Amino acid sequence: MSTESRLNKLFHSSPVVPYDCLSRFVIMSDCHRGVGNWGDNFLKNETIYNAALTHYYRRNFTYIELGDGDELWENRNMKDIMEIHEDTFRLLERFYCDKRLFMLCGNHDYAKLCQKDAPCLCEVHESLLLKNRVNGHSIFLVHGHQGDLLNDALWKFSRFLVRYFWRPLELFALNDPTSAAKNNTKKSAVEQRLSAWAASHSQMLIAGHTHRPMLPESKNSLYFNCGSCVHPHCITALEICEEKITLVKWGTKSSSDMGVYIGREVLAGPLRLPLP
Repeated sequence: MSTESRLNKLFHSSPVVPYDCLSRFVIMSDCHRGVGNWGDNFLKNETIYNAALTHYYRRNFTYIELGDGDELWENRNMKDIMEIHEDTFRLLERFYCDKRLFMLCGNHDYAKLCQKDAPCLCEVHESLLLKNRVNGHSIFLVHGHQGDLLNDALWKFSRFLVRYFWRPLELFALNDPTSAAKNNTKKSAVEQRLSAWAASHSQMLIAGHTHRPMLPESKNSLYFNCGSCVHPHCITALEICEEKITLVKWGTKSSSDMGVYIGREVLAGPLRLPLP
């Protein structure tokens, strides 16, 4: 099924989350939480992620995770991931208890949607639609792998390749060819398909998957990307607050007195919503 068909189907079946000028959302993607071994890409940024999440929790943000939150291609057991990253899941549970948590699945954690008995904090969706209570403006959220043959329809085959073939070869610096995040040609192709869908439907779309953060300079572009939580030494996120959207980065910083702290930096924006 093409990207066009997959996104059309999801758009019309997405759960709707109403929002208004008082709503606050932080959107992240691609944490790839693992089991604490050499292949756990989340481990190096976990402290930064937890500091950012604590900041957003205290400021009454709703947390939306756009998929690939947990690495279930390389790892089989969700319980092991939750035990290793216990502090992180405690934070996520606080959002859940306050009804401020939404989780989408990506290609690397699609098993959450298929295995209803898998341990999860909340119900997992494949897409979400934020809809303004006043003007009806909507924001469509997906992971972004939809329509990519290897990562969508053939995700079980790709999981097999990663789990039993490409994962061991990562020790020798060989990249996984199924990954849009590690293949610039594939990354650009995914972004072009998502951007084209958003333009043809005049619909604002937020995705992850490619790990490349995007807040368009032109108001005519409707494709946004929150990046990932596995960048070297930092994580990126999109914030929606006071009906504005901003791309931010969280990382380790140093102060003038040589102290070290975790801080937030604006990369682009804010842009006022709704976009024209």
